[in-house]
Amino acid sequence: MDVAMVGLGRMGGNMARRLLRGGHRVVVWNRTFEKAQELAHEGAEAVRELAELPAAVAAPRAIWVMLPYGAPTDEAIATVLPHLGKGDIVIDGGNSPFTHDQERGPKLAEQGIRYLDAGTSGGVWGLDVGYCLMVGGDKSAFDQIEPILKTLAPPGHGYGYMGGYGAGHFVKMVHNGIEYGMMQAYGEGFELLKESGYDLDLAAIADLWNQGSVVRSWLLELAVDAFAKDPGLEKIAGYVEDTGEGRWTVQQAIERSVPMPVIAMSLFTRFRSRQSDSFSAKVLAALRNEFGGHAVKEK
Repeated sequence: MDVAMVGLGRMGGNMARRLLRGGHRVVVWNRTFEKAQELAHEGAEAVRELAELPAAVAAPRAIWVMLPYGAPTDEAIATVLPHLGKGDIVIDGGNSPFTHDQERGPKLAEQGIRYLDAGTSGGVWGLDVGYCLMVGGDKSAFDQIEPILKTLAPPGHGYGYMGGYGAGHFVKMVHNGIEYGMMQAYGEGFELLKESGYDLDLAAIADLWNQGSVVRSWLLELAVDAFAKDPGLEKIAGYVEDTGEGRWTVQQAIERSVPMPVIAMSLFTRFRSRQSDSFSAKVLAALRNEFGGHAVKEK
C-alpha cells in the first residue's frame, strides 16, 4: 500500500523503515532533506517540497504526519491540503491534544478529507518490536489503512480503533499519564534500595523482578539496561522534562472530577526536578526556623 510519512524524527523515520520492510511503497518528506535522502537509500521515495508529496502517492492517499503538535502539524496539513482529493486520508500520529482532533476532523470532513488521530507508542524500539497504535476518527479510513497498521504494530493485537475524532489521542494521553506514575514508583523504589545501606546490585534486582514478579514490565527491562550502563546513574542529571501528556491527563481528571493523586504527584515531581534551589523549600526552612528555632543551612 502507498503511504506518505511527513516528519522523520526518532519515531517517523523508523516507522517509515518498518513500513518499507513490510513491503509498502513509502514517500517521505522532512524539513531537513538529508533525512529524507537517508530513507531514499533504503527504498523510500523522497520529495524535497512538502506540497509535492501528495502527487507522489496513489489515490486515495494516506498522509501520515509525525511532527510536534501545534503549529508544525497544522502547517504541514495546511500545505498538503490543497493538493488532496476527496476520500484521501490524513493521519496525525504525534502526541497531539485530543481537542485538536475534535476541531480538525470535522473541518477536514467538510472538504471530503478523512481524518484519523493515531496515538503511537513504541519509542526507539518500535522499529524492531512494533508500535502500539490507538486510532480514532473516520472508521472507513481506519479500515482502509489497516494494512499499514498491521505492519507497524507488533504481531497479534497491536492496534485498535478507539472511536470518533480524538479518541485515539485521548487513550494515548491516559496511557502516558499512567506511564508517569509507573516511572515515578520505580524511581522512588530504586532510590530507597540505593540508600538501604546494603551493597545492592540494582541492575540484578531489576532483572530479578522481571522474572515472574508482579511488578515486572518493559520499563523494568529498560531499567536493567540503564543500571548496567551506569550503575549509580552518575552520568545523568536528575532533571526530568515532560512533553505535555501528563499535564493534559491531570487537566482532564480535574474537569471530569476523577481522583488521580499518583499521576498528578508524578507530574509535579517532574517540575521539582528542574529546580536547583526550590523557593518553596526555602519557605519551609524559614518557617521551621521561625516557629521552632530549627537550624537552617545558609548559602
